Amino acid sequence: MKAHPLPSTTTLSSSKSVHFSLDLERAHEHIISVTLTVEDPSELEVFELPVWIPGSYLVREFSKEILEIKAQQNNRALVVEQLSKNTWQVHASSDKPLTLEYEVFAHDASVRTAWLDTQRGFFNGTSLFLRPHSKPNAAYTLEVKAPSFNSKWKLATALTPGKVKANGFGLYQARNYEQLIDCPVEMGEFWSGEFTCMGVSHRLVVSGAAPSFDGERLLKDVQKICETEIKFWHGKRKPVLSHYLFILWAVADGYGGLEHENSTALIASRADLPRKGLLKPNDGYIQLLGLFSHEYFHTWNVKRLKPKEFLDLDLNRENYTQMLWFFEGFTSYYDDLILFKAGLIDTTEYLKLLNKTLNQVLQTPGRLLHSAANSSFEAWTKYYRPEPNTANMTVSYYTKGALIALCFDLTLRQLHPSKTKSLACDLDQVMKTLFERFAKTGLDEEGFLAVLKDISGKDFSKELNSWVHSTKELPVAHLLSEQGVEVREEPAQWAQRLGLRLSDAPPTMVVKQVLKGGPAHSAGLCPGDEWLGIEVGSKQNSKRESWRMQKIEDWALYVQDQKEVELIVSRDRRILKLPMKISTMNHSTTLRLLPKDMGLIGHWLSK
Repeated sequence: MKAHPLPSTTTLSSSKSVHFSLDLERAHEHIISVTLTVEDPSELEVFELPVWIPGSYLVREFSKEILEIKAQQNNRALVVEQLSKNTWQVHASSDKPLTLEYEVFAHDASVRTAWLDTQRGFFNGTSLFLRPHSKPNAAYTLEVKAPSFNSKWKLATALTPGKVKANGFGLYQARNYEQLIDCPVEMGEFWSGEFTCMGVSHRLVVSGAAPSFDGERLLKDVQKICETEIKFWHGKRKPVLSHYLFILWAVADGYGGLEHENSTALIASRADLPRKGLLKPNDGYIQLLGLFSHEYFHTWNVKRLKPKEFLDLDLNRENYTQMLWFFEGFTSYYDDLILFKAGLIDTTEYLKLLNKTLNQVLQTPGRLLHSAANSSFEAWTKYYRPEPNTANMTVSYYTKGALIALCFDLTLRQLHPSKTKSLACDLDQVMKTLFERFAKTGLDEEGFLAVLKDISGKDFSKELNSWVHSTKELPVAHLLSEQGVEVREEPAQWAQRLGLRLSDAPPTMVVKQVLKGGPAHSAGLCPGDEWLGIEVGSKQNSKRESWRMQKIEDWALYVQDQKEVELIVSRDRRILKLPMKISTMNHSTTLRLLPKDMGLIGHWLSK
């Protein structure tokens, strides 16, 4: 561990570039003022803003936050004509610099867009930077001016520094537009730490942490993750990256991350950050470490090894691929496994995390309708646009993809490597080989199958069709039992047995989702219903009683051995009674993973 050094100075290219300058003085209005200068514009210059950001597969319409755009050349105002939702054009002279001035409203508390107030600033270039069509291969420079309202503000980004002050504000350089928008920027009075890992400089900045935050503990644990992953991909060879930046925003309630080539932006609950004096990590902190592990793994798996369809992204429209089950799902398999390999969790904790993923998939009825390939292809309309019926329509390519990775890994480990090969027969070796062969050309299913066969000697076409392209159940339980893990069936929690998901806001019980095939679905319960109580008793002897419900656990208190009850709900403020048959409810189960043969499990996890 050491103090963060002053940013180095890099000589900027002498060739003409596109220049952006940002002013933050209107932070109290959440406004970022942008000035764009094109040194040698075309006579008809068209400017464009992306509609989505790589890594988050939803058309988000960033242009909706742009306020009035003004253009001038040689101190003369020019007309700006809007051509579409995200493109504008200006008639200009080609021999004089063209300047655009516009403002962006920055008030989205996520890792995908932009945020600015007097406490903190953050942005992705996809939300701010208009791209001139006439400069497809131009280099870019970015100047971010330090705000006058707080002299303690600092700036952190993975962009190449040019003339930069000790606090990080100043001039930066990007080799092209793609790099410019792939380096998020964090600003404010953040905590900062640094470590060097396998010759690579890493920096971690945290905004919004509570006074109890143990930064040194987080830095130490993240370093273990980075060391483990670099060794995973490169062994003792030189890593593909020279520097890396983690940006973490701690908030009251939130979770998520977005990967970039040399950095990542994360958001998490500040209650999940490690606290001084607490040695044993809680569930929230383990989840946070898994987020770090996941996004860092993307440095290789999706940012460098990509689907073939993503080699030349079009940021004006959806870009489809059927392989997110691999790029997100396999990353989700390894994020928790890396925590074990790094010594941050033990076997019991790892099985607990795997257990959670397994039950998440099994408790999603949509897995029986939508394959992992379908789910990947329709991410743009389903995964990133969740609605009350989503769980019945599709399955997450994150969670099911993680189980598919598990199935490939455990199946490979049961095979004998070819006698002519010295390679290990496991998914680790498959991933490394895929990276070596396809990082430059892009990966498709054909390449995936070819590497599987080269390493194992087995044709996995049948498994790929069954696990990825069909809705058949995965052989997870069988494969785990062969690996020394006992898979035990147990009664599910009440909400799952009833087939519903409730909001986390007691003492009211509001229905969020109704799962297909469960008693709640048959009774006609709807998302948005407020479940007020139940009426129980025999209709034959007219002995009926109504009870108020405040939490799902009340069900066991009042229902006992009833075969049918009436749910009392409020729908659009009208009180309804919905008969529910519960005779088959107890057939709902959940799976529990337990260590049975620690030798077999250790061979799997530690190898």
